[in-house]
Amino acid sequence: MKRYVVLMGFVFFMMLNCLAQNNYVLVIHGGAGNIMVDRMTPAQSAEYHAKLTEALQAGEKILAAGGNSLDAVIASILVLEDSPLFNAGKGAVYNAEGKHELDASIMDGKSLKAGAVAGTTTIRNPVLAARLVMDSSAHVILSGQGADLFARVHGLEMVDNTYFDSEKGEKEYLRIKEKLEKEGRKGTVGAVALDKHGNLAAATSTGGMTFKQYGRIGDSPIIGAGTYANNESCAVSCTGHGEYFIRNSVAYDVSARILYLKETVEQSTEYIINKKLKDQGATGGLIAVDKNGNIAMPFNTPGMFRGFVKEGEKGEVIF
Repeated sequence: MKRYVVLMGFVFFMMLNCLAQNNYVLVIHGGAGNIMVDRMTPAQSAEYHAKLTEALQAGEKILAAGGNSLDAVIASILVLEDSPLFNAGKGAVYNAEGKHELDASIMDGKSLKAGAVAGTTTIRNPVLAARLVMDSSAHVILSGQGADLFARVHGLEMVDNTYFDSEKGEKEYLRIKEKLEKEGRKGTVGAVALDKHGNLAAATSTGGMTFKQYGRIGDSPIIGAGTYANNESCAVSCTGHGEYFIRNSVAYDVSARILYLKETVEQSTEYIINKKLKDQGATGGLIAVDKNGNIAMPFNTPGMFRGFVKEGEKGEVIF
């Protein structure tokens, strides 16, 4: 009888454990802006589709194996940072001095710990530096030379600033410099994930705004503006005109509306992107996943590179 009770207790425990397990979800973005498929050649469209698919698969591989959401968003963003197609890492845009300054952030929805770097110039993968700040320092944000030195001391791969050059970025920089335009393409990258353990995470990485003033920092490394995650609500990564996202604390606002107004993630994000920000003349978009695995990917620009995958379903990439 005793063995039977023990056995039944074990079975009950296993059933509860299975019931508590979440289906994983991963959403990524490659920036919002003047992205119009009809202006792309078939080869260009295929190139973007392939790289976004690769990023989705890299993160999903970790989630499918029972890995955590932090590692998953990092894996996805590393693929995008190493590609010259996006405004992060290798393809980062040029500032007004013809150099690259990169930002990134990450947040853990379980602990609410966060890390970010801003204005880095020699860290190959800024998202790894953001994770390092979160895990190995007493701070949330490190900037400029301090961030570069911190990354170097902790063994991250360092590169010359020219590593981030890309033919597309240089042509755009020269065009904007010549015409004295204020904005270029927006190709910030980000990822949000819900793992099988119910933990949410978000991360964002960017080269900032083309022809930005030296030292300018946008929303991407600001927790609550461009990145936010809380297991009680959602995980969010933003892309767009950073100054407006900072002023409106967009990423946190999504979470707050879910928690305090009891809105769905679709309602919250739709209002913020297509009403609140649009009324202010702000452009951009975001990706979000809530604690139940519901996703949202609103934007108010001509297009936004984005993709998502859910456990048991085939991943999808959308422009």
